[in-house]
Amino acid sequence: MARPLGPVRLKKASPVTLAIGVVFTILVLYFLIGSSAPDFSASRKASAASHPLSPPTSPFRKSTGGGKPKAPPVAHYNLNNVTITSDPLGNRENILLLTPMARFYQQYWDNLLKLSYPHELITLGFILPKTKEGNAATTELQKQIAKTQKSGPEKDRFKSIIILRQDFDPPLQSQDEAERHKIQNQKIRRAAMAKARNSLLFTTLGPATSWVLWLDADVIETPSDLIQDLAAHNKPVIAPNCFQRFYNTEKKAMDERPYDFNNWQDSPTAVELAKKMGPDDILLEGYADMATYRALMAYMHKTDGLRQETVPLDGVGGAALLVKADVHRDGAMFPPFSFYHLIETEGFAKMAKRLGWQPFGLPNYKVYHYNE
Repeated sequence: MARPLGPVRLKKASPVTLAIGVVFTILVLYFLIGSSAPDFSASRKASAASHPLSPPTSPFRKSTGGGKPKAPPVAHYNLNNVTITSDPLGNRENILLLTPMARFYQQYWDNLLKLSYPHELITLGFILPKTKEGNAATTELQKQIAKTQKSGPEKDRFKSIIILRQDFDPPLQSQDEAERHKIQNQKIRRAAMAKARNSLLFTTLGPATSWVLWLDADVIETPSDLIQDLAAHNKPVIAPNCFQRFYNTEKKAMDERPYDFNNWQDSPTAVELAKKMGPDDILLEGYADMATYRALMAYMHKTDGLRQETVPLDGVGGAALLVKADVHRDGAMFPPFSFYHLIETEGFAKMAKRLGWQPFGLPNYKVYHYNE
């Protein structure tokens, strides 16, 4: 049989122990109460635009603490103050340089660094597919960005750089030149290109952007004053002539040939062909199976011609293309569908014309495409 226990005597706590307990209790209450009502003033400030090309995108988080909450940030932009002139350098106008990229070419990046327009006024935007090649290109691109922006000379550093990854699968697994240019691949390939261009454009176009320069990732050689030269014409849309350097086996010397056949003036033959097409059919340029007899800017080049001579165009290519930002703001984009039987950059030219913006070309002003 268990014996009952005697009275229990509690040991008196020391003053030191009581003090430690009080301090510990206060700390616990502080963290519990303080964490429920954090101060978001810093995050609110950070969510406002850090510079004119970065509109606020961070969500506003409500405060659960007492007192009157602070209002969400409001950023004001007056587009009437954005100049788009023939002298972008003198007026310190912001340039948005956009490049869809499937492969990375070192010559492309080296050429960017040689552009004489102040790099602190240039924002770069890239979009790359989620493929093996796209992943490799992203890795190489990021290496060059880090090298330029962190350790490179200050004059080489760009205002900001944005990299996007496509949220859709590319229609072609191979990016080889021969595969890309097969006529049966053109509609799906160019529809995907249009989607990529639109995603890049709509994500990066800021309220302070004056000009948008589209430059393909395989354009590896341009004049250093490319931006100033094109903008000097003050045209809403203007394209240089894209050529390609190659080794001519007959001449046994380096030579050059036209490359981009999407800069053209329409023809009666092409207009009649379009009338006979179904609503989803598209006209393609540069293929013997679809002779349009359009006047191609690629063949308007004259060795002794004026470098700054302009011609009006009905279709444009995207190898190199300078566009006033207002043209895109008006709604001119790259249709991934048949738009008057045109698609992507040629469809963009048609859309720009429908909005009252006439595209132009420079037959004797050349940029050069990579030769695989």
